[in-house]
Amino acid sequence: MSFYTSLNGLKNAQTDLGVISNNIANAETNGFKKSTVSFADIIAGSAFTNPKLLLGIGATVEAINQNFKQGAIEQTGNALDLVVNGDGFFTTKSAVTGDTLYTRNGAFEIDDSGYLLRGGNRLQVFPTDTTGAVTGNTPQSVQIPATNAAGAQFAGVAVSKNGVITASYADGTNTAVGMVALATFLSPGGLRQEGSSNWTATGLSGAATYGQPDSGFYGGILSGALERSNVDLSEEMVGLITAQRNFQANAKAIDTATQISQTIINLRT
Repeated sequence: MSFYTSLNGLKNAQTDLGVISNNIANAETNGFKKSTVSFADIIAGSAFTNPKLLLGIGATVEAINQNFKQGAIEQTGNALDLVVNGDGFFTTKSAVTGDTLYTRNGAFEIDDSGYLLRGGNRLQVFPTDTTGAVTGNTPQSVQIPATNAAGAQFAGVAVSKNGVITASYADGTNTAVGMVALATFLSPGGLRQEGSSNWTATGLSGAATYGQPDSGFYGGILSGALERSNVDLSEEMVGLITAQRNFQANAKAIDTATQISQTIINLRT
């Protein structure tokens, strides 16, 4: 039994090493959230077993938990680089599949059709009038007109703390085109990682609840900056050493069990 107990330990240490390695690999990935492994012990026994004689038979991976602590903020000077300074996720929708994705990476850009997007996924906003007052509660893709009603050409864009996106035109006029819609979840740890700092909702996370930036518990929007990974390399290196030692200890336990078995087999009467 000791072989299988230590084998479980080896597998668990390998899982821990894999998670830590992924964290370290994404130390420079904007909007990335680190993960940690939780383990649970395994007990062999039945309802009729004396509780004083219950035998542990190793451990198993209970969960790989995501840590949504905010990462460091890096100033970029680009007006379309956005940070949620607090709780909430940007909501984006794939222009190809229509899938809804949630992200903390606010590195948006304007495409040739005027949509704000990141990686092909369009930013979702609340509709507003030209002054920035919200006119609806259903998020939609934001599209900046190439010209205003007077025919003036688009000149630039700005995003305020409360999430209002304002387009500027060559004739000096400004027009609000939407307000960033922020999403929160009852259990963000249940979100499914999709890569590229994107998540999708699951039954564990619950459905998204939308709100306006800088109101209630929703964070404000900081323009001209990006949220970096929340990985602490010093902490990960310590975890890496610990996982390595656990792997070595379980391997040594297997070696010891092998020597004991060999000694028993070599016994002579």
